Order: sequence, then structure tokens, then C-alpha cells
Amino acid sequence: MIARVAALTALLVGAAGCASAQPARDGVPVVVGFYPLQYVVEQIGGDRVTVTNLAQPGAEPHDLELSPQQMAAVADADLVVYLAGFQPELDEAVELEARDRALEVSNVVSLIEGGATHAHDELTGEHAAESAAEPAEDSGRDPHFWLDPTRLSTVATAVSERLAAADPAGAAAYATAATSLADRLADLDRTYAQRLATCQRREIVVSHAAFGYLAERYDLEQIGITGLSPDVEPTPQRLAEVTAAARHHGATTIFFETLVSPRVAEAIAAEVGAATAVLDPLEGLPAGSTGDYLSVMRTNLDALTTALSCA
Repeated sequence: MIARVAALTALLVGAAGCASAQPARDGVPVVVGFYPLQYVVEQIGGDRVTVTNLAQPGAEPHDLELSPQQMAAVADADLVVYLAGFQPELDEAVELEARDRALEVSNVVSLIEGGATHAHDELTGEHAAESAAEPAEDSGRDPHFWLDPTRLSTVATAVSERLAAADPAGAAAYATAATSLADRLADLDRTYAQRLATCQRREIVVSHAAFGYLAERYDLEQIGITGLSPDVEPTPQRLAEVTAAARHHGATTIFFETLVSPRVAEAIAAEVGAATAVLDPLEGLPAGSTGDYLSVMRTNLDALTTALSCA
């Protein structure tokens, strides 16, 4: 893969050398790996930045394959904001083209291990909740930190500082915008905490284990049908475990996602007599969406309070 990326880079360099002139750039050019990072950069940078999101709307960002044009954007960016390990091709492109101009966000925000949960209940007379809450394929760090607004706020501070370094004339504007975003994220955090404080249930059954940070922050228990990767098919044993856990906890809703097929979630819901609903991991927005991070998070909260019978 590195060889392919290097070949693309050489092709682009050659093409650039043949060009008589380069087009003028509007704003500080920033490349991001996926939507939540785009949201942060746009909120802080405003019209002083031009943001290129390498993940296409409606596509799984994990599966990113860089085009020559995207490689050129990485090479030309004043700042690349990404999460190491989440999009391997972008990791390689940064190593080749932008090591000195990159913000790797796990350097500024703490990540938890995949499958982290609060499960310690009994399902069938035995302590089976751990296996029901943690799919066998879970391993490594959970990348979905943005589902905890306080962690996203930490990233926003770092983005503001890096934009100020790239564009000193805009430093005051970036700092002001970062403070404003931090206030909105703090308000979202308070709203989540208040509305989820008095729920009848605290277990959420989800199509893949993307909600560990949300569960940790708001004292919920995540039961994932699959692990950190949405592409892994659950085993029959896993389906039986999740079905048993859903029955045991009296789950009224089985959650699926906007970018993943609902087929398995619907099958479990039918088995236990539950409804289905969307809980969006916010890895990306669907094509044509008019929402943003805050609106999707609020929609998620509405879905959670309904599913968990919160007062």
C-alpha cells in the first residue's frame, strides 16, 4: 500500500512541475480524515479556512482509499487533522507528505480500550454479562472519542492552537471561536447528563460497539452486536448472547446505524419483541444531510431517552 501511495505522490509531483501556475488558495487549507474533525475545524476556522474532508458523505470512513487528488490535498495542506489507526491510508499519506503539518488527535485526547463497559449483571444464573457486553473481536483502542463532547472539546482547543500557528493573523479569532465551541459542547454535555440521570434502564443494545465513550461518560452499559468494526459479521453464539442480554434487561429498542445495514438489529428486535431506532455514531453524515454534530447528538439523546424510559 505504501508503494502505491508513493507512486501516486510521484505522479502528482511530476504533474505539478508541468503546470505553468498554481491556483490561488482561499483560506488556510486544512485536510481532515472524517466528519467530526471537519465539524471542529469549520467551527473554529470559519471563513479563514478551506476544509477538505477525505471521507465521502454516506461512506464508511474506515474504508478510505485515497485518490490522486486527495493525495495532492494532503501534500498541499497547511494542517492535516486525523486519528492514527482509524484510516490506514491516511496514516501513510501523512507519513509521506505531511508529518510536520499534522495534528494526530490521540496525542491530545485520551482513548479507551475497545469493549469498555459497566456490565456486571447476571443473565442466566451465571456471570455472563461480560461476554454479552464485549464481542470477542474487540481489541485495541476505541476511536469514537467524539461521542463524549468533553473529549471533542479538548480536540477543539488543540485545533485552535494549530490554526493559530499556521495563520498567526487569525489567532484571536480562532481562540474566540474555540471558546464558543467549548461552551456549546459543555451545554450539550450537561443536557445529556441531566436527561440520562433518571432512566429506568441503562443498557443500550447497538449494532456495533461504537458507543463506549458515551456509555462511560453517562453511566450507561453498551451491548454491541459486533465489536469496533461494523464490517464484522456476528457469530451465531454472539447473536444468542445479545438476544439473551436484551431479554434480561427488558430492552425495548435495538439500535442500528445510518451507514450500516439494519438487518441484524431488526432480527434481534423481532426475536425479543422490541422496536428498532437509529443511534448515529457520527463517523460521517449521510449524503444530502442538513444536520451537523450538535443536531445529530441531540437526536441521539432523544432516541436514548425514549428507549431507556427516562423521566
